Amino acid sequence: MKLESFWQATAPPFHGAAQGSLPSHADVVVIGGGFTGVSAALSLARSGLDVVLLEGGEVMSQASARNGGHCNTGVAQNFASLVASQGIEKASRFYRAYDDAVSYVEQLVRDERIDCDFRLCGKLKLASKASHFAGLREAWELMRRTVDPEIELIGKEAIRREVDSDAFHGGLLQQRGGQMHMGKFGVGLAEAAARSGAKIFPHHAVTGLTRLDGYRHRVQTAKGEILADKVLMATGCSNVGPFRWFQRRIVPVGSFIVVTEPLGDALIRRVLPNDRTYVTSLNLGNYFRTTADRRLVFGGRARFAVSNPTSDSRSGDILQVSMARLFPTLAQARIDYCWGGMVDMSADRLPHAGEHDGVFYSMGYSGHGTQMSVWMGAVMADLIAEKSNRNPWQRDAWPALPGYHGKPWFLPLAGLYYKAKDRFS
Repeated sequence: MKLESFWQATAPPFHGAAQGSLPSHADVVVIGGGFTGVSAALSLARSGLDVVLLEGGEVMSQASARNGGHCNTGVAQNFASLVASQGIEKASRFYRAYDDAVSYVEQLVRDERIDCDFRLCGKLKLASKASHFAGLREAWELMRRTVDPEIELIGKEAIRREVDSDAFHGGLLQQRGGQMHMGKFGVGLAEAAARSGAKIFPHHAVTGLTRLDGYRHRVQTAKGEILADKVLMATGCSNVGPFRWFQRRIVPVGSFIVVTEPLGDALIRRVLPNDRTYVTSLNLGNYFRTTADRRLVFGGRARFAVSNPTSDSRSGDILQVSMARLFPTLAQARIDYCWGGMVDMSADRLPHAGEHDGVFYSMGYSGHGTQMSVWMGAVMADLIAEKSNRNPWQRDAWPALPGYHGKPWFLPLAGLYYKAKDRFS
């Protein structure tokens, strides 16, 4: 078993890195080389702006290539709960933003000819308990009337036609769910940005950020400094760099994933006849999908812990047990890859984007960032270029988490809380 991301291990190398030293000036400096940053760099370069992207490590080496590979509509929380907290108008706007995001990813794949196994296959949310089906029904009734007339409710008697498991009590099917190979897509997106004129500098961690006036900043790295007319922060949950304001508002939560050996078409068709993306209804539940070479990608918040080799391996063992419990047919399947990734969680589990102290930002995707981060890169690029403002995530205030200064000391307590919720739900 390899303790590395399947997406990174099987992606092509990135050849578009800028050569030579940092330029002295750029119209826009983007900090962070994941989906948000690279997508923004692509759109900014297409707009004719001189854009420099700075990444501390390799491009697409963090959350963007360490996730479960889903590309779905829907926010990180139940739609009915979102309506209760935000109101129907705002909740509907948020939901439609995710639908727009899926469409944008699909468009980019097509326009840039990115070979990444993209396909729309539908997202099925599975009721892990009989009591959870009522919540799915409530969401179905509300969403069908307001934001998604094609959504389907599948009862317990029919769910075995979707999954070869006795563990589920029905499901909610959203037709616009999709998936792709995250490593291939990420590298393809970065190559497209470089072709369009963006200067991408891996291994240029930002060590200092000084506001000069308005939006202008001096950006310092260990390999030189650059003056930026505008800056976009796209660092996700990174605790590296002088960005305390953002780090007090984003909590890094580990999510862990295993990938099986190739299982073959016959076994895949038996276990998952319609081959969709899947997520279970528990707070500490699981998500899974297949790959083009017929593996199963199976993930979840196996432990409330940060990602490191020891933690990843322990979490992989837990996930393998969970997979065998849900799908006894796969109990003997070999695990080829195991890794962890850090999810950039916000307190309300919704993205946050806007401007603070002269710095533009977009982050806090809370585990639903594959599509939204790509789309928000383009949205923020249009805002920075003063072309349009389509940002649905701007709020009046983004308060810091009380008692939190960048080290998630409370994760074990959060784990106990959600375990209790799952037990008594």
